[in-house]
Amino acid sequence: MSSSGLHRCRLFLMAVLIIVQGVCICKARQIPERHKNGSQQNHEDQIQMDSSSSTSSYHHVDLAAHVFFLDKDLKFGNRIPVYFTIKDPSRRPPLLPREEADSIPFSSSKLPHLIDLLSISQHSPQAEAMKSTLSHCEFEPLKTETKFCATSLESMLDSARDLFGSGTPFEILTTNHLANKTSSILQNYTIVEEPKVIVAPKMLACHTLPYPYAVFYCHCQKSDNNLYRLMLVGDDGDRTDAIAICHMDTSEWDPNHVAFKVLKTVPGQSPVCHFFPADNLVWVASAALHNE
Repeated sequence: MSSSGLHRCRLFLMAVLIIVQGVCICKARQIPERHKNGSQQNHEDQIQMDSSSSTSSYHHVDLAAHVFFLDKDLKFGNRIPVYFTIKDPSRRPPLLPREEADSIPFSSSKLPHLIDLLSISQHSPQAEAMKSTLSHCEFEPLKTETKFCATSLESMLDSARDLFGSGTPFEILTTNHLANKTSSILQNYTIVEEPKVIVAPKMLACHTLPYPYAVFYCHCQKSDNNLYRLMLVGDDGDRTDAIAICHMDTSEWDPNHVAFKVLKTVPGQSPVCHFFPADNLVWVASAALHNE
Protein backbone atom coordinates (compact mmCIF):
# COMPACT_ATOMS: atom_id res chain seq x y z
CA MET A 1 0.00 0.00 0.00
CA SER A 2 1.40 3.45 -0.92
CA SER A 3 2.06 6.04 1.76
CA SER A 4 -0.87 8.13 0.49
CA GLY A 5 -3.13 5.09 0.50
CA LEU A 6 -2.06 4.21 4.03
CA HIS A 7 -2.74 7.78 5.13
CA ARG A 8 -6.24 7.67 3.63
CA CYS A 9 -6.89 4.33 5.34
CA ARG A 10 -5.79 5.76 8.69
CA LEU A 11 -8.09 8.74 8.23
CA PHE A 12 -10.99 6.44 7.32
CA LEU A 13 -10.41 4.22 10.35
CA MET A 14 -10.21 7.25 12.62
CA ALA A 15 -13.51 8.54 11.24
CA VAL A 16 -15.17 5.14 11.79
CA LEU A 17 -13.98 4.95 15.38
CA ILE A 18 -14.96 8.52 16.17
CA ILE A 19 -18.47 7.87 14.83
CA VAL A 20 -18.84 4.42 16.37
CA GLN A 21 -17.11 5.01 19.68
CA GLY A 22 -17.33 8.73 20.23
CA VAL A 23 -13.85 8.55 21.71
CA CYS A 24 -11.29 11.35 21.71
CA ILE A 25 -7.53 11.40 21.26
CA CYS A 26 -6.04 12.51 24.55
CA LYS A 27 -2.74 12.54 26.40
CA ALA A 28 -2.12 9.87 29.01
CA ARG A 29 -2.19 12.42 31.82
CA GLN A 30 -5.78 13.27 30.82
CA ILE A 31 -7.04 9.70 31.18
CA PRO A 32 -9.89 9.72 33.72
CA GLU A 33 -10.81 6.84 35.98
CA ARG A 34 -13.61 4.70 34.55
CA HIS A 35 -16.06 2.64 36.54
CA LYS A 36 -15.55 -0.88 35.27
CA ASN A 37 -16.53 -4.18 36.79
CA GLY A 38 -13.98 -6.88 37.45
CA SER A 39 -12.72 -9.92 35.58
CA GLN A 40 -14.85 -12.32 33.58
CA GLN A 41 -14.71 -16.06 33.64
CA ASN A 42 -13.36 -16.82 30.18
CA HIS A 43 -12.19 -15.62 26.79
CA GLU A 44 -15.42 -14.73 24.94
CA ASP A 45 -17.29 -13.82 28.11
CA GLN A 46 -14.94 -10.90 28.68
CA ILE A 47 -15.37 -9.70 25.11
CA GLN A 48 -19.13 -9.55 25.47
CA MET A 49 -19.26 -8.14 29.01
CA ASP A 50 -17.47 -4.83 29.14
CA SER A 51 -19.32 -3.37 32.11
CA SER A 52 -19.77 0.38 32.29
CA SER A 53 -23.43 0.46 33.27
CA SER A 54 -24.81 1.42 36.66
CA THR A 55 -26.44 -1.99 37.14
CA SER A 56 -24.85 -4.70 39.23
CA SER A 57 -22.20 -6.82 37.56
CA TYR A 58 -24.29 -9.99 37.78
CA HIS A 59 -27.32 -8.28 36.28
CA HIS A 60 -25.22 -6.86 33.46
CA VAL A 61 -23.59 -10.22 32.73
CA ASP A 62 -27.03 -11.84 32.48
CA LEU A 63 -28.18 -9.15 30.04
CA ALA A 64 -24.98 -9.08 27.99
CA ALA A 65 -25.30 -12.81 27.34
CA HIS A 66 -28.34 -12.05 25.18
CA VAL A 67 -26.28 -11.58 22.03
CA PHE A 68 -26.06 -15.31 21.27
CA PHE A 69 -28.45 -17.24 19.05
CA LEU A 70 -28.58 -20.38 16.88
CA ASP A 71 -28.09 -20.41 13.13
CA LYS A 72 -31.59 -21.83 12.67
CA ASP A 73 -32.89 -18.47 13.97
CA LEU A 74 -31.52 -16.63 10.93
CA LYS A 75 -34.79 -16.40 9.04
CA PHE A 76 -36.81 -13.51 7.70
CA GLY A 77 -39.60 -12.66 10.16
CA ASN A 78 -38.00 -14.37 13.16
CA ARG A 79 -37.91 -12.58 16.52
CA ILE A 80 -34.73 -12.85 18.62
CA PRO A 81 -34.25 -11.44 22.15
CA VAL A 82 -31.14 -9.23 22.01
CA TYR A 83 -29.36 -6.91 24.41
CA PHE A 84 -27.35 -4.37 22.39
CA THR A 85 -24.98 -2.51 24.69
CA ILE A 86 -25.30 1.23 24.13
CA LYS A 87 -22.53 3.25 25.76
CA ASP A 88 -22.57 6.94 26.63
CA PRO A 89 -19.91 8.59 24.40
CA SER A 90 -18.94 10.94 27.23
CA ARG A 91 -17.96 7.94 29.38
CA ARG A 92 -15.90 6.17 26.75
CA PRO A 93 -12.15 5.79 27.35
CA PRO A 94 -9.88 7.99 25.21
CA LEU A 95 -8.25 6.69 22.07
CA LEU A 96 -4.51 7.35 22.19
CA PRO A 97 -2.20 7.98 19.24
CA ARG A 98 0.53 5.35 18.81
CA GLU A 99 3.32 7.51 20.21
CA GLU A 100 1.40 8.05 23.42
CA ALA A 101 0.17 4.45 23.71
CA ASP A 102 3.64 3.00 23.09
CA SER A 103 5.10 5.13 25.87
CA ILE A 104 2.87 3.37 28.44
CA PRO A 105 3.76 -0.21 29.47
CA PHE A 106 1.07 -2.76 28.64
CA SER A 107 1.92 -5.82 30.71
CA SER A 108 0.61 -7.62 33.78
CA SER A 109 4.08 -7.47 35.26
CA LYS A 110 3.87 -3.67 35.20
CA LEU A 111 0.40 -3.45 36.73
CA PRO A 112 1.48 -1.81 40.05
CA HIS A 113 3.37 0.86 38.07
CA LEU A 114 0.41 1.36 35.70
CA ILE A 115 -2.06 1.79 38.54
CA ASP A 116 0.14 4.50 39.99
CA LEU A 117 0.86 6.11 36.60
CA LEU A 118 -2.81 6.35 35.67
CA SER A 119 -3.91 7.43 39.16
CA ILE A 120 -6.11 4.37 39.73
CA SER A 121 -6.98 3.23 43.25
CA GLN A 122 -5.16 -0.03 43.95
CA HIS A 123 -8.14 -2.16 45.00
CA SER A 124 -10.79 -0.43 42.90
CA PRO A 125 -13.02 -2.04 40.22
CA GLN A 126 -10.96 -0.10 37.65
CA ALA A 127 -7.74 -1.78 38.84
CA GLU A 128 -9.41 -5.20 38.72
CA ALA A 129 -10.63 -4.51 35.19
CA MET A 130 -7.11 -3.50 34.13
CA LYS A 131 -5.72 -6.73 35.57
CA SER A 132 -8.35 -8.76 33.74
CA THR A 133 -7.76 -7.03 30.41
CA LEU A 134 -3.98 -7.39 30.60
CA SER A 135 -4.31 -11.08 31.46
CA HIS A 136 -6.79 -11.54 28.61
CA CYS A 137 -4.38 -9.95 26.14
CA GLU A 138 -1.60 -12.25 27.34
CA PHE A 139 -3.58 -15.50 26.91
CA GLU A 140 -2.07 -17.94 24.44
CA PRO A 141 -4.11 -18.02 21.20
CA LEU A 142 -6.13 -21.08 20.23
CA LYS A 143 -4.52 -23.50 17.78
CA THR A 144 -6.27 -21.95 14.79
CA GLU A 145 -6.24 -18.35 16.03
CA THR A 146 -4.24 -15.21 15.39
CA LYS A 147 -4.75 -12.62 18.13
CA PHE A 148 -3.41 -9.29 19.38
CA CYS A 149 -4.48 -6.35 21.52
CA ALA A 150 -4.34 -2.94 19.87
CA THR A 151 -3.83 0.18 21.97
CA SER A 152 -3.85 2.67 19.08
CA LEU A 153 -5.37 3.19 15.64
CA GLU A 154 -2.00 2.77 13.99
CA SER A 155 -1.18 -0.55 15.63
CA MET A 156 -4.60 -1.95 14.74
CA LEU A 157 -4.30 -0.80 11.15
CA ASP A 158 -0.76 -2.18 10.72
CA SER A 159 -1.74 -5.55 12.19
CA ALA A 160 -4.79 -5.75 9.94
CA ARG A 161 -2.66 -4.95 6.92
CA ASP A 162 -0.18 -7.69 7.90
CA LEU A 163 -3.03 -10.17 8.24
CA PHE A 164 -4.73 -9.42 4.91
CA GLY A 165 -1.55 -8.64 2.97
CA SER A 166 -0.21 -5.23 2.01
CA GLY A 167 -1.81 -5.38 -1.45
CA THR A 168 -5.30 -6.40 -0.31
CA PRO A 169 -7.83 -3.59 0.21
CA PHE A 170 -10.03 -4.10 3.25
CA GLU A 171 -13.02 -2.44 4.87
CA ILE A 172 -14.61 -2.22 8.31
CA LEU A 173 -18.08 -3.45 9.25
CA THR A 174 -19.96 -2.28 12.33
CA THR A 175 -23.43 -2.64 13.83
CA ASN A 176 -25.32 0.62 13.41
CA HIS A 177 -28.41 1.77 15.30
CA LEU A 178 -30.14 3.92 12.68
CA ALA A 179 -32.39 5.79 15.11
CA ASN A 180 -29.62 7.11 17.41
CA LYS A 181 -30.53 4.72 20.21
CA THR A 182 -29.32 6.06 23.57
CA SER A 183 -30.11 3.33 26.11
CA SER A 184 -29.49 -0.41 26.46
CA ILE A 185 -32.52 -2.65 26.94
CA LEU A 186 -33.24 -6.32 26.43
CA GLN A 187 -36.00 -6.67 23.86
CA ASN A 188 -37.15 -8.73 20.91
CA TYR A 189 -35.80 -7.78 17.50
CA THR A 190 -37.52 -8.90 14.29
CA ILE A 191 -35.50 -9.77 11.19
CA VAL A 192 -37.29 -7.58 8.63
CA GLU A 193 -35.20 -8.43 5.56
CA GLU A 194 -33.61 -11.62 4.28
CA PRO A 195 -30.23 -12.06 6.02
CA LYS A 196 -27.28 -11.27 3.74
CA VAL A 197 -24.30 -13.60 3.78
CA ILE A 198 -20.92 -11.87 3.56
CA VAL A 199 -18.49 -14.32 1.99
CA ALA A 200 -15.24 -13.54 3.79
CA PRO A 201 -12.69 -16.37 3.91
CA LYS A 202 -10.58 -14.22 6.22
CA MET A 203 -11.87 -11.68 8.70
CA LEU A 204 -10.58 -9.90 11.77
CA ALA A 205 -12.93 -9.14 14.67
CA CYS A 206 -11.94 -6.43 17.16
CA HIS A 207 -13.76 -6.11 20.49
CA THR A 208 -13.42 -3.38 23.09
CA LEU A 209 -12.00 -4.32 26.51
CA PRO A 210 -12.32 -2.35 29.77
CA TYR A 211 -9.26 -0.16 30.35
CA PRO A 212 -8.52 3.50 31.21
CA TYR A 213 -7.87 4.14 27.51
CA ALA A 214 -9.20 2.39 24.41
CA VAL A 215 -7.98 -1.20 23.97
CA PHE A 216 -9.21 -3.59 21.30
CA TYR A 217 -8.84 -7.35 21.44
CA CYS A 218 -8.58 -8.52 17.82
CA HIS A 219 -8.60 -12.10 16.61
CA CYS A 220 -8.83 -14.12 13.44
CA GLN A 221 -9.61 -17.85 13.47
CA LYS A 222 -8.88 -20.28 10.66
CA SER A 223 -12.12 -22.11 11.20
CA ASP A 224 -15.53 -22.30 9.57
CA ASN A 225 -17.32 -19.02 10.28
CA ASN A 226 -20.26 -17.40 8.51
CA LEU A 227 -20.65 -13.61 8.57
CA TYR A 228 -24.04 -11.94 8.15
CA ARG A 229 -25.63 -8.51 7.80
CA LEU A 230 -29.17 -8.30 9.17
CA MET A 231 -31.77 -5.55 9.26
CA LEU A 232 -33.54 -5.69 12.62
CA VAL A 233 -36.38 -3.73 14.19
CA GLY A 234 -36.85 -3.81 17.96
CA ASP A 235 -40.14 -3.74 19.80
CA ASP A 236 -39.36 -0.10 20.70
CA GLY A 237 -38.85 0.78 17.02
CA ASP A 238 -35.03 0.65 17.13
CA ARG A 239 -33.98 -0.05 13.54
CA THR A 240 -30.55 -1.68 13.48
CA ASP A 241 -28.21 -2.64 10.66
CA ALA A 242 -26.52 -5.49 12.55
CA ILE A 243 -23.41 -7.55 11.90
CA ALA A 244 -23.44 -11.12 13.21
CA ILE A 245 -21.23 -14.17 13.00
CA CYS A 246 -21.90 -17.89 13.29
CA HIS A 247 -19.07 -20.10 14.52
CA MET A 248 -19.79 -23.39 12.82
CA ASP A 249 -17.29 -25.52 14.77
CA THR A 250 -17.34 -25.11 18.55
CA SER A 251 -15.82 -28.48 19.41
CA GLU A 252 -12.71 -26.92 20.98
CA TRP A 253 -14.55 -24.26 23.00
CA ASP A 254 -14.60 -24.19 26.78
CA PRO A 255 -17.62 -26.24 27.97
CA ASN A 256 -18.29 -23.46 30.50
CA HIS A 257 -18.60 -20.83 27.80
CA VAL A 258 -21.59 -18.59 28.52
CA ALA A 259 -23.00 -19.22 25.02
CA PHE A 260 -23.65 -22.89 25.83
CA LYS A 261 -25.53 -21.90 28.97
CA VAL A 262 -27.66 -19.38 27.10
CA LEU A 263 -28.37 -21.66 24.14
CA LYS A 264 -28.60 -24.88 26.20
CA THR A 265 -26.10 -26.71 24.04
CA VAL A 266 -22.58 -28.17 24.34
CA PRO A 267 -19.31 -27.85 22.40
CA GLY A 268 -19.58 -29.27 18.90
CA GLN A 269 -23.32 -29.86 19.07
CA SER A 270 -24.41 -26.89 16.98
CA PRO A 271 -23.08 -23.60 15.57
CA VAL A 272 -22.99 -20.63 17.94
CA CYS A 273 -23.92 -17.22 16.56
CA HIS A 274 -23.70 -13.76 18.10
CA PHE A 275 -24.27 -10.12 17.23
CA PHE A 276 -21.46 -7.58 17.38
CA PRO A 277 -22.09 -4.53 19.58
CA ALA A 278 -21.87 -1.14 17.90
CA ASP A 279 -18.38 -0.41 19.24
CA ASN A 280 -16.86 -3.60 17.79
CA LEU A 281 -15.10 -3.64 14.42
CA VAL A 282 -15.06 -6.42 11.82
CA TRP A 283 -12.40 -6.17 9.13
CA VAL A 284 -12.96 -7.97 5.81
CA ALA A 285 -11.41 -7.85 2.36
CA SER A 286 -13.24 -5.30 0.20
CA ALA A 287 -14.05 -7.99 -2.37
CA ALA A 288 -16.29 -9.71 0.21
CA LEU A 289 -18.59 -6.67 0.34
CA HIS A 290 -18.69 -6.20 -3.40
CA ASN A 291 -19.84 -9.81 -3.79
CA GLU A 292 -22.80 -9.49 -1.36
